[in-house]
Amino acid sequence: MKTVLYVPLDDRPANLDDVIVQGKAAGIHIVTPNLGDIQNRLDAEKTTEGTTLLGTSAPTYGIPNNIYKFILQHAAQVDGFIISSDMLAYGGLIGSRQLREDGGGAYPGYDEETTRLLNVIQVIKEKYPRKPVYVMDTVMRLATTSFADGLALDAYNESRALMQQPRQAYTEFEDIINGYNLLPDGVEYGETTFFNKEQYYNTRQHKFKTNLYILDQLARKGYIDFLAVGVDDANTQGVQINEINYVEARINEWLGGTDGQNPERAIILPDADGLGHALVARMANQLLRGGAKTRYAVNYYGPHGSTIINTYEYMDVHENVARHIDIVGGMLVADAAYPGDAEGTTSLDMSSELDRMTNGPSGKPGPKPGVDVEIIAITALDQVQAAVERLTSISEQGLPAVLIDFVGKGPANVDVAEALLNSPYTGRVLGYSAWNTPGNKIGLAVGMGQSRYAFVTTEKRASALHEAVDAHGSLLFKRFLKDYYYKAVAIADIRTYSRAHALYTNVATLADQNMVLFNSEEDYAHLQTLLRDLMQTYTAGLASKTAFAQGNVAINQIRNCDVLYAKYCNAALDYANPDFIWGRAFEITLSPQVTFK
Repeated sequence: MKTVLYVPLDDRPANLDDVIVQGKAAGIHIVTPNLGDIQNRLDAEKTTEGTTLLGTSAPTYGIPNNIYKFILQHAAQVDGFIISSDMLAYGGLIGSRQLREDGGGAYPGYDEETTRLLNVIQVIKEKYPRKPVYVMDTVMRLATTSFADGLALDAYNESRALMQQPRQAYTEFEDIINGYNLLPDGVEYGETTFFNKEQYYNTRQHKFKTNLYILDQLARKGYIDFLAVGVDDANTQGVQINEINYVEARINEWLGGTDGQNPERAIILPDADGLGHALVARMANQLLRGGAKTRYAVNYYGPHGSTIINTYEYMDVHENVARHIDIVGGMLVADAAYPGDAEGTTSLDMSSELDRMTNGPSGKPGPKPGVDVEIIAITALDQVQAAVERLTSISEQGLPAVLIDFVGKGPANVDVAEALLNSPYTGRVLGYSAWNTPGNKIGLAVGMGQSRYAFVTTEKRASALHEAVDAHGSLLFKRFLKDYYYKAVAIADIRTYSRAHALYTNVATLADQNMVLFNSEEDYAHLQTLLRDLMQTYTAGLASKTAFAQGNVAINQIRNCDVLYAKYCNAALDYANPDFIWGRAFEITLSPQVTFK
């Protein structure tokens, strides 16, 4: 079994728990720092006056120096490295957004401690040159963090509104960091009410210097084998655009990129919480398949992805899909629907083409010279049955699939999820997600699919295959249990109770964003019980669906031209497992266990 050192963005499940299980599904042991060293939490203290909340304070961030030591202590024993620069340099994603009194000194010596921490990447690459070193970095998001360091939702809304306004265009680094507050005509934006704008710009300056340091001093010099830069909480205009353009220009100039991207060295796109999945997938592909390119087709059911740009992203969905395929180590070889086509139509007959490519003389699945994995992207509710028919067709031909629900705007769409769960072939897919932004959905689903494909096409040992399929089934089951049953259904009950029992009148409608502080201890305990009771009910309901029913099958191995399957046996969720990891309704821990026979 291969072992990979993984420093996550933070300890939320999408970045930690799910990535560990994803690794198990690919036969990879993921080694992570101590939980106490990567823990991130919102404010844990409050000041009040009667039924009025006056403020919050005391967030928790990771411990960068301990992360530095962890990397050095484990470097000799692992086969590869995946490192979040945000955790290494700032203690996590929200730590990288903490407001600062200054933006650091002149680049490159802008912050001796930050550069010392980052230089551990150089140390391990020089000592272990044959081990892959992958790094995920982020361009700072537009908004502040709600209920961290005393910044409430008003600060979030004001900062995001201001930072997505157009800025004067610059191409030089110093001009960019000194021009954050300038309109296109050079006039300065006005004062802010709910957050300190100057401290915010200091934070942006420091973070962008770190972005540059990673590109210039580490990636450019060959200490990073692959760099994934995620643009968190973005927009098609605003304070990030000059930064994005600058990063793309440096990828072109220093890393041999074209149009700001190089599939072999660096990719920048809208995503943050999906990057762990995507880089574990690339690592699995490198360690298990020697970096061979997995060939992907994408088929849209509804509007083509090139016509869709999410409110929190700057790149259209189709390009986002293509760039995620680059990150995981694949290549997009077939786009089954093109801009301008009517919804539900294709510009080439992919069904007949795949029949030709996948069916041998006996009618059984044969060689697939054109496509290895197909991504079924659902972008309109009225096309979901066509998507299910497509899934049925390719699954019967032995072609693995990845499903992404773009209809749901954050959680899964209820009708899409039910249609998928009523198909036995959904239990066979290599990846699925409907969680959060389009970039997150793509990163999680394609990451799952790629890492799993790398394993089932290379592993031959029965014991390893059995252990891995249990992990894969558990993660696939979890995606539906969380993305659908929790995020689209159960969360409404949690929010309703939390808001109805808020301790403070001025945050009653926001109580579910920090229930530890805004609800009483008794009500918080009730909310935990409510969550656990609901998820027991929904676990049983999900286990009875056709996709996960006993006797249905999942792909266990692809050997030459044959697809071998394992049968679903059981699904269970420990009663005490579900919990509100950050004390808010938005995010829960959830670790169902699925077994096969």
